Amino acid sequence: MNFVPSAVKAEEWGISQRRVAILCKEGRVPGAELVGNRWFLPTDAVKPEDPRKAKKNE
Repeated sequence: MNFVPSAVKAEEWGISQRRVAILCKEGRVPGAELVGNRWFLPTDAVKPEDPRKAKKNE
């Protein structure tokens, strides 16, 4: 599996690098690994859904 730094995914997802780190720390990005003080994510990682923006189907 290939990995990229959190900065690359932050740019790809349109969010801050800090937000990516928080998502990783919360375990919401499967396969993310902490190496030293940097997060590395799989190249095929998908941005987790924001639970604050729940879909209203009612």
